[in-house]
Amino acid sequence: MNENIMINNILPLTGAVNFRDMGGIQTADGRTIKKGLLFRAAALTDLTADDIVQISALNLKRIFDYRRFEEANRQPDPILESVINERISVMDEENVINNIFVNNQFDQQYYRKFTRAHFLKIYTEMPINNPSYKRLMNFLKKPKENLPLVHHCTGGRDRTGVGAMIIQMTLGVPFETIMEDYLFSNHALENYHNKIFHKTAAFFNETEHKEFRESFLLQEDYLLASKQAIEQKYGNFDYYLEKEFQITEQVRNEIQEVVLA
Repeated sequence: MNENIMINNILPLTGAVNFRDMGGIQTADGRTIKKGLLFRAAALTDLTADDIVQISALNLKRIFDYRRFEEANRQPDPILESVINERISVMDEENVINNIFVNNQFDQQYYRKFTRAHFLKIYTEMPINNPSYKRLMNFLKKPKENLPLVHHCTGGRDRTGVGAMIIQMTLGVPFETIMEDYLFSNHALENYHNKIFHKTAAFFNETEHKEFRESFLLQEDYLLASKQAIEQKYGNFDYYLEKEFQITEQVRNEIQEVVLA
C-alpha cells in the first residue's frame, strides 16, 4: 500500500488526531474503497470551529464511539447538525489512555499492567461476540442509510483499529494492506504517544520504561491476534461474518457494490 495514500487520507484538523478517510485503499480484486464514506479517528472533543467546518463538509450521517461511559463522559463528542451520535463500549475495563492526562492517582503498579501480554489479551477478546462491533456492522449492512460514518475511540488505534480491520476484511482488502493501515497510527499518533511516554516516565526506571514504550506502540502481533482469534473460533472470516453479524455472501456483495468502485 502506498504510504502517500495514508498520509493524504489524514484530515488536517487542529483539535483531533488520526482522523482519516478509509478510502483509496485497494481490495484483492482490484477495486478501491470509495473516499468520503468511511472515516476513523481519535477523540473528537477538542474540535475547533474550523475543524467542525471541515467535518461538516463530509456530510456525516453517524458518529460511532467505542469508548467507555466514563471516558466519553469526560470528553464528550460534539453534537453536529444532522449527525446521529451513538456510543457502545468495546470493552469494560479502564485503559491507560483514559487516565493519562486527567488523573494523577495511578502509580507504577497501575501502568505496569499495560504489557505486551495485556495488549495481546485484549486484541484476542475484542472481535468476538462484541456488541459494539455488531452495531458497527449493522450500519455497514445498510451503507446507503448510514454512510458516511466515522468510528472512533480515544486514540483511534486499538478499538478503532480492530473495527477498521473488520470493515476492511469485509470489503476484501488484503490483510497485508490492513496491517499497513493499522500500523500507520504509530506515525499519525507520534506526538500523542510521546506525550504519554513523557507522562509515564515518572513511574518507571529506564529499562522498565523502554519496555512500556515498546509494548504501547502498535505491533503486528496485536492485530494478528484479533485475526487469529476469529479464525480459531470460526475457521474463516466468511463464517465469522455470517455468525457474528448475519452478513451472508449476498449481503457482503451488496455492501461492496455500494462502498467499492
